[in-house]
Amino acid sequence: MKKLKDYTNDELESLSYADIAYLILEEKKKKMKINDLFKKVCELLLLDDDCYASLIADFFELLTTDKRFIQLSNGFWDLKSKHSEKVIIEDDDEDYEEIVDGLDDSLDEEKDDFYDDEADDEADDDLKDLVVIDEEDEEN
Repeated sequence: MKKLKDYTNDELESLSYADIAYLILEEKKKKMKINDLFKKVCELLLLDDDCYASLIADFFELLTTDKRFIQLSNGFWDLKSKHSEKVIIEDDDEDYEEIVDGLDDSLDEEKDDFYDDEADDEADDDLKDLVVIDEEDEEN
């Protein structure tokens, strides 16, 4: 793999800030604070302090949306590929059964809220005296 020092200025300028940051983190093999990382990017691109100050917020947004990077505690950033995600799955059948039982009960209650037999009976009672007449009968 090509080292950062082997890149020409034109090659570096053709890369995005995120790509350069990726190369820096990969080469250094250690996490970095975002300020230090972007200063290194600016240094490689020969950008001055004014550019650094005006672009640091955009750089932060860029890293947060690029799935190659991960934000660690205390403001450090690193490559996501260097960190594994721990997923803990607890298999406790009793808890699962309680949750499922609770869901079944709540679903039954929700069904009752949407379909009310008493309301239908009252509507039928209101309509029992209703008479339908034809236009001919209406004229008479």
